[in-house]
Amino acid sequence: MILAGDGDFRTSFVREAGGLKQNPALVLNADYRPLSYYPLSLWPWQDAVKAAYLDRVQIVAEYDEVVRSPTTVIRIPSVVVLKDYVKPQKRVAFTRFNLFLRDEFSCQYCGGRGDLTFDHVVPRARGGITSWENVVAACSRCNLKKGSRSLRQTGMSLRKPPRQPGSEELRNMGRKFPPNHLHESWLDFLYWDAELDA
Repeated sequence: MILAGDGDFRTSFVREAGGLKQNPALVLNADYRPLSYYPLSLWPWQDAVKAAYLDRVQIVAEYDEVVRSPTTVIRIPSVVVLKDYVKPQKRVAFTRFNLFLRDEFSCQYCGGRGDLTFDHVVPRARGGITSWENVVAACSRCNLKKGSRSLRQTGMSLRKPPRQPGSEELRNMGRKFPPNHLHESWLDFLYWDAELDA
């Protein structure tokens, strides 16, 4: 079974207004939670149909659209649940994407959300290393302003101290950034464990 490429399908789906026309399936782990919230765990409908045919998933919701073969008519799955539980990784990979997610896609100096890059708090020229504890998301303007100087020299400060996030913390952070295009059949599964308003 193949997951959609690392963001290729999912990223284009999230950004395209007509994304739901591609009929992606929301993929849930055996505990009925999405494999990931951001990017949302989606498969192209072809992978979902194949996985159902191979008895690797249970279909829990379907689109109104169907696909046909010479002998069969199948409603396209909109939500599938893996039959075998996939244990989430405990180690969080140190990637640009995960760093931006940890920092909520905002500059850690000014709070801006556009044109993000990353910055070494203690510059590499001054012995700073590339690690969770020394790298933050920064807008280009703040990154250029800080340059290879220390925070004290620039008078700048961090909004929060950088640290390595836990996998569950990062997964929950992803829930703050739902895609613009959600099929109604997904909603109960995306927020089922959210605290209800009193």
